[in-house]
Amino acid sequence: MHQNPELHTLRELRQSGHIHRTVKAEIRANLLARLRAGEDRFPGIVGFDDTVLPHLERALLAGHDLVLLGERGQGKTRLIRTVTGLLDEWTPIVAGCEINDHPYAPSCVRCRRLAAEASEDLPIAWKHRDERYGEKLATPDTSVGDLIGDVDPIKIAEGRTLGDPETVHYGLVPRSNRGVFSVNELPDLAERIQVSLLNVLEERDIQVRGYNLRLPLDILLIASANPEDYTNRGRIITPLKDRFGAEVRTHYPLDLDTELRLIRQEATLDWSELGAELPDHLVEVIARFTRLVRESTAVDSRSGVSARFSIAAAESAAASAVRRAALTGEEHAVTRVCDLPSVVHTLRGKVEFEVSEEGRETDVLTHLLRRATAETFRGTLGGMDLSALLAKFDDGAQVESGELIKAGELLRRIGPVDGLAKIMSKLGMGEGEESPGHAAAALEFALEGLFLMRRLSKDVTEGNAIYRT
Repeated sequence: MHQNPELHTLRELRQSGHIHRTVKAEIRANLLARLRAGEDRFPGIVGFDDTVLPHLERALLAGHDLVLLGERGQGKTRLIRTVTGLLDEWTPIVAGCEINDHPYAPSCVRCRRLAAEASEDLPIAWKHRDERYGEKLATPDTSVGDLIGDVDPIKIAEGRTLGDPETVHYGLVPRSNRGVFSVNELPDLAERIQVSLLNVLEERDIQVRGYNLRLPLDILLIASANPEDYTNRGRIITPLKDRFGAEVRTHYPLDLDTELRLIRQEATLDWSELGAELPDHLVEVIARFTRLVRESTAVDSRSGVSARFSIAAAESAAASAVRRAALTGEEHAVTRVCDLPSVVHTLRGKVEFEVSEEGRETDVLTHLLRRATAETFRGTLGGMDLSALLAKFDDGAQVESGELIKAGELLRRIGPVDGLAKIMSKLGMGEGEESPGHAAAALEFALEGLFLMRRLSKDVTEGNAIYRT
């Protein structure tokens, strides 16, 4: 394809050898090129490689409009937006056209008139693929005018006659012509409004009120929806569902490693942005915690537990460390086990519980967080000899920790521990990370693990914990 944004007229475009392709043809050709080259087709999408993406790729190669079906927080919108990366980087349009007509085949009244007047001197402009994406969240107040178009009263007031096709104010769908358009949460769209999309999907044109207008569209339409057995807010009407070429199911991460990758990719863990470090073992605790919440019989499985739950948990725990550093003067904020309990209170509202669990929400989440911590401890430090740390509690000694106790103060209270470097190494804290914050995070996690393994006792007060024998 010849893509040269320096070309400014139809004559120059023809002379360049440019070939007009439909949106679906563009996507098909570019997807095939990436498949053959072994390149990443959908950057930033985690955990769908062997499940969702093959179905999506088949749908795109077949030229199908499609529905992504899945519970909340499964990355449906993110996935839809990556499809625009399969469009040509630049595409020509008739300069000033509201619906992005191709210079070779102008379709709106304005562009056909200009083409007749200017002929080969028809001015053209270029659109980047990032500008060829339209999106509408289906809401109860969405109208046909929003999606398709309506009469523009300003143009009528300027003296044009009612019925003149140039008095139409185009909606989001035609303004996304020659691109990708997404309707998020399609079942939430009123059924009478869904009817307006029937022609878009089958006849590939739009109709606006009483205008004698059948405007051809070149568009890929992708919708997202929750499974019908979950959402009671609406449904996709049968004629519209029939017009979609494919239905692709999404899912939550299938294994712990994928959950970890997702958290690390999406959570704001960059020190320059957040100002705190979240060690790997605590990321694993949060990932296990999220999976346990999803699997819990106390949680309404139909509503799901969004990936945003784990991402927000990671950010909240790190923010607790930032708060401690600000209040105590710590130089380097490192998240510790004492920062995790606050996550329960912060995220309780993101989970839908069974009716029978009303009033026990905090207890359920606290229990699952402890299970996640115990499982992570067994997987990281479970086989280690921690007798040197246990020896610190001989003769009735106690160690107090808490969300406002500085790392240096916690280390002073524990005292020197033989084998600390090995503990840190097991937790993925190698050389160059032996700051007081890292050492305190490793030792506090070991203490919490010993408590959960019933080798230490713990007294909990608001924000503080006292470990003892």
